[in-house]
Amino acid sequence: MKRDENSLLKFESLSDAHRAFGLPHPKHPLISLINGSHIQVEMNKLPHNHVLGFYKISYKPKLSGKLKYGQGYYDFDEGGLLFASPGQVIGSSDEEGTVCSEYTLLIHPDFLLGYPLAKNIRQYGYFSYSVNETLHLSEEEKLIVVSIFKMIEIELNSRIDDFSQDVVIAQTELLLNYANRFYKRQFITRKSLNNNILQKVEEILNEYFDNAKSLSQGIPTVGYLAENLNLSPSYLSDMLRSLTGQNAQQHIHDKLIEKAKEKLSTTNLSVSEVAYELGFEHPQSFSKLFKTKTNLSPVEFRRSFN
Repeated sequence: MKRDENSLLKFESLSDAHRAFGLPHPKHPLISLINGSHIQVEMNKLPHNHVLGFYKISYKPKLSGKLKYGQGYYDFDEGGLLFASPGQVIGSSDEEGTVCSEYTLLIHPDFLLGYPLAKNIRQYGYFSYSVNETLHLSEEEKLIVVSIFKMIEIELNSRIDDFSQDVVIAQTELLLNYANRFYKRQFITRKSLNNNILQKVEEILNEYFDNAKSLSQGIPTVGYLAENLNLSPSYLSDMLRSLTGQNAQQHIHDKLIEKAKEKLSTTNLSVSEVAYELGFEHPQSFSKLFKTKTNLSPVEFRRSFN
């Protein structure tokens, strides 16, 4: 373990994490499965804030933060999955108070080298979700998840042979694909609430342009939207994609084009002035985006409109 420039403790290796949890040295230097029902994990030894040097997947039997909308709750009670990636800062709030994980899988990126998953794992956006965007599981989903953890545990505790790494990586990929499916289900079960968030996205973007924030702050970013909605950028994009087929960046672009059409059709501003008012540093970037979205240049659009 070492401290980075911001005085955060960084777990460089799985051995660092095991020591912090008060656990024995891991059997494998690059992958470890901690079974909380078999091993007493000393949660009080965990640093308040720390940075991971590896992937972490935890199943917790109880979760806080169930979403409520109106008189009903949207989430299940059968525990859930939390994901973290290398370089991510983990705090005490991410540990869900005193509730320990039933299973925690730690995977160093080097364990995946030479396998497609080394690159493909970046496509699973939930590794950058925040703790309040945890995957809540139904009873059936819980049984599937726990069964995969048990398979991985058996494999890691078995005699190592030429197929061991292939099998564990295949099992891990299976777990990730199921998590992907279950998150899509969660977006659907939260659809009413998410539609409310979609409406707020529109309101935030309209307020941004109507108050000319683009003149001083530039084009609104996905981070700006996410911050105003108390969501992580990845979760916001994935949630919007499940509702509309478009991620957060595409929603921003659509709003830019909507406002651009409005200015081009109702004012005498030049194309450069329109671009500047919308937050573009270079008019060429604005013209390129406009043509990509409409198949017309700003000048052609204004001419056809007139």
